[in-house]
Amino acid sequence: MTKRRDFIRKSAIGSAGMVIGGMGFGTKAYSSIIGSNERINIAVIGIRGQGGGHINNWCTLKDNRNVRLKAICDVDEQYFEAAAKTILERTGEKVVTPWDMRKIFDDRDIDAVSFATPNHWHALGTIWACQAGKHVYVEKPASHNIFEGRKMVEAARKYNVRVQTGFQNRSIKNVVNAIRFLHEGGIGDVFMAKGLCYKPRDSFGIAPDSAAPASLHYDMWLGPAPYRPYNEKRVHYNWHWFWDTGNGDTGNQGPHQFDIARWGLNKNEHPVSVFSVGGLFGIDPSECAQETPNTQTSLFSYSDGKILEFETRGRYTNDEASLGIRIGNIFYGTEGYLELDGSTWKAFRKRETEPFAGSAKDEPRVTETGYLAAPGGTEHYANFIDAIRSGRDQDLNCPIVEGFLSSTLPSLANISYRLGRKLTFDGQREKFVNDREADLLLTRDYRKPYVVSDVI
Repeated sequence: MTKRRDFIRKSAIGSAGMVIGGMGFGTKAYSSIIGSNERINIAVIGIRGQGGGHINNWCTLKDNRNVRLKAICDVDEQYFEAAAKTILERTGEKVVTPWDMRKIFDDRDIDAVSFATPNHWHALGTIWACQAGKHVYVEKPASHNIFEGRKMVEAARKYNVRVQTGFQNRSIKNVVNAIRFLHEGGIGDVFMAKGLCYKPRDSFGIAPDSAAPASLHYDMWLGPAPYRPYNEKRVHYNWHWFWDTGNGDTGNQGPHQFDIARWGLNKNEHPVSVFSVGGLFGIDPSECAQETPNTQTSLFSYSDGKILEFETRGRYTNDEASLGIRIGNIFYGTEGYLELDGSTWKAFRKRETEPFAGSAKDEPRVTETGYLAAPGGTEHYANFIDAIRSGRDQDLNCPIVEGFLSSTLPSLANISYRLGRKLTFDGQREKFVNDREADLLLTRDYRKPYVVSDVI
């Protein structure tokens, strides 16, 4: 089987190749030749935090989807031993552990990769993988900025690979049913959607610059971001709260609820305006290195006047709605409103106080293929594998174009917040209207050789 696949891949790739980061990557995908019963080899890139969830899901899918977790990759080598041990215990496979993701892309036996890296690596890693003919599962937000999100869409199309964004709500049955209910007029014409991200965040302090630990390949960790001396407060997980590498909580937890809000509004387009305000409240800036706000309110409008609101609250707060929502959504229609908290939803008619439609929380279940599925978790990964085998983007529950449209929303909010003014956006051109200063924040100055190019 391996010899057959190698022959077909070599024939498809031919002699033409694109050199990126010193590696020779083929210009055509070989992935379409994967058969319905053929094993799919996976690599996970970024194994801390959410990367552990990726590892768990691929291990879970080993038998019923014929998936092999062949490799794990992380720029901090101290995490390899524990992760490799877990994989060996669960699957019987001894994984390879390169720290440089380009080794993964150069491995012809790897069919797909899943990214759980910091946000600033999502786009370049995905593009490199596409150019190598690998299918990609990439965490939210799809990209660190708007320019590179569009380049991810272009790369998926050009190299004919499946790219799934990690908006798992799109694979949760009850959420799908709630959105269908909205689209079918369950509360009339939906004119406003609200996303909530109420997560308490305390100060993580400050620390002096220092030498990077021996286990961390710091230059590779920085990648596309500008060079800064190593500081322990700017790396593992804390990278979320710095503009060079993260997008704040509006672009961390927020993208999930942004995606549901846009989905419920049935908007397959960019908004025409955005205004976002906020700040870092309740934390002494002299005692915390955080750059991003912990409290942020963002307001978007679409060409037909419909509204999307988003609230990020990182301090002490109440919850919202009858469901007590802290992470969730509320939709407002001409005939009522709908509350969505996780996979639980309730719809209320006009001013009535009792719901007339809804569904309770999805529970983990044993599926027809024999695995225990947490709602939206493993099923979202399984959907990715099924779409690889079908070779059809339309079989993905959240293809990259959907991930890009939803990930653009927190990026727009953060640009408005950082500039301190309302902005008008031309969705066709993906540029701001007569605002050069705002346009500069659509992309970044990339640090060579970690460059997302105009031509992919």
